[in-house]
Amino acid sequence: MDDAGRTPRAPGIGGRAVEAGARWLAWLGGAILAALSVMTVVSIIGRALDGYGLNSVPGDYELVANGCAIAVFFFLPWCQLKRGHVTVDLLTDAFPPRVQAVFGLLGDLLVTLASAIILRQLWFGFGEKLPFGSDSLREMLGMGYKPYFAETTYELLIPVWTLYGAALVGAVMMVIVGVYTVLRAFLWVLDGAEGTP
Repeated sequence: MDDAGRTPRAPGIGGRAVEAGARWLAWLGGAILAALSVMTVVSIIGRALDGYGLNSVPGDYELVANGCAIAVFFFLPWCQLKRGHVTVDLLTDAFPPRVQAVFGLLGDLLVTLASAIILRQLWFGFGEKLPFGSDSLREMLGMGYKPYFAETTYELLIPVWTLYGAALVGAVMMVIVGVYTVLRAFLWVLDGAEGTP
């Protein structure tokens, strides 16, 4: 029960599934960052001991740059689900709970709209890099023309489409979480106050 004595609405099976998916994706993002941290330490030690037959990890810069980008996409759904984005509460805290819930709904709507635009643009980028699929299938999926060659990263030759594909997983989950949070916020407006994210 909240301060006004209302029982918050249960998230239901769909809400629990969305939360579990966002949580696991965030854990995976954390594992990526932890692995990158260990790799960076090993690379720095190797570079420092270059005279003793050791060396830095090949492609360490590529791994850090691309791994961090993927981790960010994996963290975004959990951040949205828990309302962890930066907000300015200085003014909104002065309003009644229902008005605060309306502001929350508007914020969730805007984040979901931005997420959908990011997903759309990322999909186009993925299509430009993916060297597979027939022209008719690619046209049906809005992927554009097939590239003449598979673009890779400079040093490790990682196919760039795989990096876009990994980021797409987080972007798709972000839109799913966004839609869920809009529905949740709408119910909170009907309840007259925000519940616990």
